[in-house]
Amino acid sequence: MIFVDACFGKPTPYTPVWMMRQAGRYLPEYMKVRAQAGDFLSLCKNPAKACEVTLQPVDILGVDAAILFSDILVVPLEMGMKLQFLKGEGPVFSEPIKNQQDLDKLSVEKAVEGLEYVYETIKLIRGKLAADKALIGFCGAPWTLATYMIEGQGTKTYALVKKLIYSNPQFMHALLKKVTEVLKLYMERQIQSGANVVMIFDSWASALEESAYFEFSWSYMKEISSYLKAKFPDVPVILFPKGISGYLDKIDGDFDVFGVDWSTPMELAKEKLGDKYILQGNMEPTRLYNKDAIDEGIEHIVNVMKNERHIFNLGHGILPDIPVEHAKYFIKQVQKLTKK
Repeated sequence: MIFVDACFGKPTPYTPVWMMRQAGRYLPEYMKVRAQAGDFLSLCKNPAKACEVTLQPVDILGVDAAILFSDILVVPLEMGMKLQFLKGEGPVFSEPIKNQQDLDKLSVEKAVEGLEYVYETIKLIRGKLAADKALIGFCGAPWTLATYMIEGQGTKTYALVKKLIYSNPQFMHALLKKVTEVLKLYMERQIQSGANVVMIFDSWASALEESAYFEFSWSYMKEISSYLKAKFPDVPVILFPKGISGYLDKIDGDFDVFGVDWSTPMELAKEKLGDKYILQGNMEPTRLYNKDAIDEGIEHIVNVMKNERHIFNLGHGILPDIPVEHAKYFIKQVQKLTKK
């Protein structure tokens, strides 16, 4: 598989390319299946339909890897939390975690078994996906999940969760350790079900100052990746912490690919990490609104990376109102311009 080869720094005929959120709302075909499924969570829990939308961008755009259609928050949901996706508000936990008693109610074993619909989806996808296309499994980082679990929903200030970090770090670590145990087993089961690559998204990495980031987030991401690499050395692990360009000097760990977000200059990522890890990224997603901007973005990254040790991607998820034709153009241009 060209994508797996690239994750290990092996020669590839061109730089493989895929997009975060490539199975999503910008595709009319996705919206049709979503309407049939009912709501977003019902779609996540329906293996046949989740399989269908996972495969759509592979067939429509020609990307080099499929990424499992799911959501990072199914983990706290199956641990025992009450989750709803509300229109205009996004995900909401009606009873956020406030204390040790709340945490004690959450179950590692219940979550790992309750996520069976994800494993079933992976088996279906792997059975239908072309043999040369990789399937990416994923999870959210413990810190990002803990943020939702404590705040109850998305936040701009992170006041509740950061208050815990500085006023009750022992409790914060207890929560992070419990989530980490679930994620180790969850990712293990994803690989056993057929995922060829796994990726950990730390969407809220930039919320923390440097010392707090490495204590309360990066250390747990490293723990998960080390666990997986010890068990599955032939399965690449991608880590994607968003918005920590100032901390790149201290990045280390047993993983294969570092996801570069769009706010981090590719030159900086290459200078700091290019010798240690394969880099993935990092075109600004809004460049997909204009073909000239797409060309400029691709050309810049190609000139920086010079087709070496790189996987092409956006620096965050594709937006819902991007024209499908522009997404196709981006994929085809990358594959054409990076041909070796």
